[in-house]
This record gives sequence, C-alpha cells and structure tokens, in this order.
Amino acid sequence: MNNKTKKGINIVYVVCVLAVIAIMLVAAFTTTADSVKQTAWALFPPIIAIVLALVTKEVYSSLFIGIVSGALLYSGFNFEGTFNHIFFDKAEDGSNWGLITQLSDSYNVGILVFLVILGILVALMNRAGGSAAFGNWASSHIKTRVGAQLATVALGVLIFIDDYFNCLTVGSVMRPVTDKHHVSRAKLAYLIDATAAPICIIAPISSWAAAVSGFVPGNKNGIALFVQTIPWNYYALLTIAMMIILTVSKTEYGPMAIHEKNAILHNDLYTTTDRPYANAEEQETGSKGKVIDLVLPVLALVVFCVLGMIYTGGFFATGEDKTGFIDAFAGSDASVGLVIGSFFGLVFTLILYLLRRVLSFKECMDCIPEGFKAMIAPILILTFAWTLKGMTDSLGAAPFVAGLVEKSASGFMNFLPAIIFLIAVGLSFATGTSWGTFGILIPIVVNIFDKSGNASAADYKMMIIAMSACMAGAVCGDHCSPISDTTIMSSAGAQSNHINHVSTQLPYALTCALVSFVSYVVAGFTKNAWIALPFGAVLLLVVLLFFKRNEDRKWSASELKERAQE
Repeated sequence: MNNKTKKGINIVYVVCVLAVIAIMLVAAFTTTADSVKQTAWALFPPIIAIVLALVTKEVYSSLFIGIVSGALLYSGFNFEGTFNHIFFDKAEDGSNWGLITQLSDSYNVGILVFLVILGILVALMNRAGGSAAFGNWASSHIKTRVGAQLATVALGVLIFIDDYFNCLTVGSVMRPVTDKHHVSRAKLAYLIDATAAPICIIAPISSWAAAVSGFVPGNKNGIALFVQTIPWNYYALLTIAMMIILTVSKTEYGPMAIHEKNAILHNDLYTTTDRPYANAEEQETGSKGKVIDLVLPVLALVVFCVLGMIYTGGFFATGEDKTGFIDAFAGSDASVGLVIGSFFGLVFTLILYLLRRVLSFKECMDCIPEGFKAMIAPILILTFAWTLKGMTDSLGAAPFVAGLVEKSASGFMNFLPAIIFLIAVGLSFATGTSWGTFGILIPIVVNIFDKSGNASAADYKMMIIAMSACMAGAVCGDHCSPISDTTIMSSAGAQSNHINHVSTQLPYALTCALVSFVSYVVAGFTKNAWIALPFGAVLLLVVLLFFKRNEDRKWSASELKERAQE
C-alpha cells in the first residue's frame, strides 16, 4: 500500500469518526437514556461499527467505536455510567453486556479456549510437516483449481456438526491444497463460510438444529419443525448451488474477481499487504511429516468433538438421565463439547508426533505459544463483537424488531415470509448473531400462525415457510456481517485478512439474498416448495451467467487462456 493510498484511508477514517461524533452530539441534546431504548437507535451502534469497518478497513477501532456509542446512548451520556456499561454491566436476567462480563461467561470462554487449542493443533501439524505433506499428496490427486475448490466445498458439507468446528477444520485441511492451486485466501474464506452456517441450518444432526428446536415455544416438536423447514430454506440451498455454479463455471465478480485474478496471474493469494497470519506462514516445517500426520489428528478431532458434544447432551449418562444420539445433540452444550473434543484431539496429536518422532517434546511445546499468537486476531474481534451485541441488547433491539414483525403480520400475509426474511437479515447483520435472531423471531412467527396450537392446514404451511424465512434471513445476515463470529472464524480458518473476506463475500451473499427474497415472495403466494425453489435456482443461474459475461470482458485473451488452464 503506497503512502498516497494510506493518506486517503486516514482521511476517510477521520471523516467517518467526525460524522459519528456529530450524530452522537445530536443524540446527546435531543434524547434521554430511556427515550432511545426499543427504538431505531438500538441498531445505531452495530450499524456504525459495520460501516466504519467496511469503509476504513480497520476492524478493531470500528468495533470499539460502536461499543462506546452504545454505552453512551444507554447511560444518557453519563461518563461513569458509560464506563461501567462498556466493561461491567449485566442485564437483570443475567445476560452479559460489558466486555469483562462477556469474558467471564462460560460459553464465551469455552469458544475462546476452543480457538486457542485449534490454533495450537494447526501449529503442530504445520511444524510436523503434516500440512505440507497433505498438500503435496492432494496436489498430485487434485489437478485443478476447480477440483481444489470443489474438494473444499465437499469437506465443508461433510463437517455439518457445528459451524465453529467447520470453519477452523476445513481451513486447516484445505489451505495447503488451495494455496498450491492459486486459490486466493479470500475465495477460500468464502467457501469455508458458505459451508458453515448454510450447511448447519439444513442439517438435522447439528448444534444449529438443537438451537432452533430450543426456540420453538409450547409443546411443539422442535426437531420435526426444523426438518419441515429444510425445503423452504432458500438462502442455504441456493448458497450451496451458487458455490458449485461459481466454481464449475469459473465465475467471479466484484472484489473477489480482483483477488482471484491476482492469485491466478501473479500467485498473489492476498492482494492486499495486510497479512495478519504472516508469522504463522513463516513457521518452520519438519521434513519427516507424512499425510497421516494431518489426517489422523483431524479424524481424532472430529471423533472426539462428536463424543464431547453428545457427552454434554447426556448420551453417556445412566438411568433416567440417559438420552439417545439425536436427543443428545439437541441438548448438547457446543462450547463445552468442543473444548472437551479439541483437548483430547490435542493430547492424541502430541502423543502421535512424539511416538513417531516427527517432533521433539521441546518443539511440541514451542507450538503452544505459536498457536495462541495465530488466534489473537480472531479472539480480539470476537470479544469486541460479543460486547457490541451486548450494547445492542441493552438498548432493546429485540423488542424493537419484534414490533416490526408483528405490525407486518396484520396486512401483508402473503408477503410475510419475504418481510420476515428481510427483518431477519437486518437483525442478524446488525447484531452479528443468527442464534440471537432465531431466539427473537421464531417464537413470534409461531405465535402469529399457531397461537392456540390448533392451526389450520394453510396457517401451518405458512408457519413453516415463515420459520424457514426467519432461519434463512438469520443465516444470510450472519454471512454478511463483519461482526459475526462465524465470519470471523472463517477468516481465521483461511488465514485471510478479515475485511478482505467480508468485502469479497458481500456481493455473493447479497446476490443470493436477492434471489431468496424473490423466492419467498413466490412461496408466500404459491405455498409450494417445488415451484419456488426451482424458480429461485433458475433465477440464480441467469444472474450468475450475466455476471460471468460482464466479468469475462475485463480479461484479455491470454489471461482467459491462463485461467482456463488452472
């Protein structure tokens, strides 16, 4: 990045910060702490953070400015109240708002420990030479860029248990392969992200199915309702179709086209100079490593994580507390289960490498701080993102959005699935959490169509469509948001600059969102999945072919020839 570009970014950053200060001054003189709650002001902090991050390419300060603005609004611009809200405040129901309370939450701590252990595992596999050996083996079997990308998609689909586990595992395994075939890190991050939440939300045996079923009110069978929503989950299904179409047809557009062009023509996997994982790439690699030094640790990790999750769900309990496999998943604690699984996966890997003598004990211990350092960036972003969500919750974003849904239900019944989809996208994008969006909207949707528990066949069908629209919109917003935990972990898994990942993925996600919105309009009127889904698939294909035609015009004949040979 030259000095002129840096100066331009600095000017934009200053202008954006001054604009935020001006808006906050207006709020200080025109609002009170009570008047901003459960209003559009509740969405101001995350919107500010997201806009700043996308415009300035600087994520840490953008998130922190969003946090401070939320605390100022909540406290009525009182200094002491603002400070306490940023760091220490909790809700009356025990929900965490402040940064310190977020870090004291057992679920959040479990996710951070899981991240650190995964970082250590990746460092071990790299130091042992397992990643390099697997990359060499795969490059002799996977001959093309298309094959490397399809293999990434296939692995992502197979690891449907949990989105966090998916993001980091797929990235660790496939990064050596995609690097050898000149697939940009931004494209790898997109493939990881698009096979995380979109796959989990249509997999009945996953932590996501458990979450959704838990949000269904009353005595309804949550898992049964979840399964019925799958054919109507257009964003998830169309995202899978989109990945395959983009890969097979070699179609790229928007900022992703620049990243892929640089990767193909110049072997530049990053495009930008900001490479937060550069130190990890410079790590020493052992010469004794074999393919099994990556495959066995990954398989052990998968097995132990599955066992850990069903253990927390009561699968290994005795007597009345014992549950079946599916019920154990539905009742599992993903945070605890993943920590248990990753810990035993780490122990297995250490024993394997020591017995095979590919690493000495000292080399194994040296990988611990290296793995931790590699995860500092996602840990910081996650911590700030959780705190920003706490600010949004404290300002009453949930009741505000719930009111919008209930108002929409009164006069736009056939359009309601499409409206719910848009509201879910906006809420999930602003808060960075799809699960939080489920928790807010699913009970409202169920009560709109089946308040008494005796819904007619037509109302029941609309309830399923609307529930699916809520789930699809939540995943879409999560997919687009730079403060989403899965988006952050996808960047970490691909070892990509986070803002590069967000800016390159956004046009793809918005394309799929637009087609999904139209599909939900069709579904609201036809109430037939076999009409709306094929309609959406055809529309998506037409749109992508249009983008391909326009983008191909920007490539010279020699560049197109080189791309075809990759």
